[in-house]
Amino acid sequence: MSEVILKGIKKIYDNKVTAVHDVNLNIKDKEFIVLVGPSGCGKSTTLRMVAGLEVISEGEIYIDGKIMNDIAPKDRDIAMVFQNYALYPHITVYDNMAFALKLRRTPKAEIDKKVKEVAEILGITQYLNRKPKALSGGQRQRVAIGRAMVRNPKVFLMDEPLSNLDAKLRNEMRAEIIKLRQRIDTTFMYVTHDQTEAMTLADRIVIMKDGYVNQIGTPQELFNKPVNLFVAGFIGMPVMNFFQESKLLLENGVYYAEIRGVKFKLSDFQQKALKRKNQKATSITAGVRPQHISVGSGDLSANIEVSEMMGTEYSIHAMCGNDEVVIEPVNNT
Repeated sequence: MSEVILKGIKKIYDNKVTAVHDVNLNIKDKEFIVLVGPSGCGKSTTLRMVAGLEVISEGEIYIDGKIMNDIAPKDRDIAMVFQNYALYPHITVYDNMAFALKLRRTPKAEIDKKVKEVAEILGITQYLNRKPKALSGGQRQRVAIGRAMVRNPKVFLMDEPLSNLDAKLRNEMRAEIIKLRQRIDTTFMYVTHDQTEAMTLADRIVIMKDGYVNQIGTPQELFNKPVNLFVAGFIGMPVMNFFQESKLLLENGVYYAEIRGVKFKLSDFQQKALKRKNQKATSITAGVRPQHISVGSGDLSANIEVSEMMGTEYSIHAMCGNDEVVIEPVNNT
């Protein structure tokens, strides 16, 4: 079992700044968890506390049922892949991948077998005798992942491993990580600020802001049922449109959103959720996905300012009163 449990984790630095506030998270065996959020939200600090690279100020971390607070990083049976690859420049790819196994005094034949098996999986066999400086960014990242794989860790930790790559390589490496996850039975904790990575890789996503966990859920749960404006605006591309100074109306037991004087009946799911809360009519900020707005003879008027063509898709940027609106017609009609 490779379950990871975080109980009330907090990180307070010497200058009394709290970087992570009371994080509680139960990561199941073989689950792929992605921590996502803007820069400085505490996601990398949380990952580094799991790795043992940051001292925990409060709370407890368990891996495989054992408390890890005072356990050295090398004894936690985890492997970490860093943003900057962290390869040794003066030794070959083979020796970089074999390094941790040599420290464990693993027999040479076993080291050779593991390194070559992993190199074959990652498609870097032809680079084993080269040094890192002779490789591209994508190749170096494969080596860094391979170095972690040969250890057969209980938990894989990845700290923005694709952020130094260009868009094409990021797409390729994202696909490689998905394949890797299918090949090895272990638990993943992955940190990124890129929501595309989060949505495509994760079983569940942890959204953080200012050191706090805002919501934990599957990609679809976060997209369809965000708990607050931050999550709603963070997940989804293009980002959700927000109409300020809107109203929630309740008429004859039916809920409506009023946006700039125009009423829209809410969905069945929203009706049920609001009724469970016995929600009264009130002022709201209305959020609408760009994909849920169509262009035509509708009820709201807007001035189109920019149209962005992207191959088979396009986005329209408009102003609806004082609110900026992005429209992405689903059928592009």
